[in-house]
Amino acid sequence: MPIIVNVDVMLAIRKMRSKELAEKIGITEQNLSILKTGKAKAIRFSTLESICSALECQPGDILQYRALIQES
Repeated sequence: MPIIVNVDVMLAIRKMRSKELAEKIGITEQNLSILKTGKAKAIRFSTLESICSALECQPGDILQYRALIQES
């Protein structure tokens, strides 16, 4: 998947556990895990906003686009 989710990186930088973030933003740890592993198909802007607020970061700190290299 060309979208990379860097929630783990931001959690480490902020010295915060997944459980704490999940509680702060009002989602289950399981749903946060799905997002962190890149298995989520979508994310609501309200959830992204809550994550950014809790981690004091920008959406670009959490989501990264990596182009797929096509072989010829």
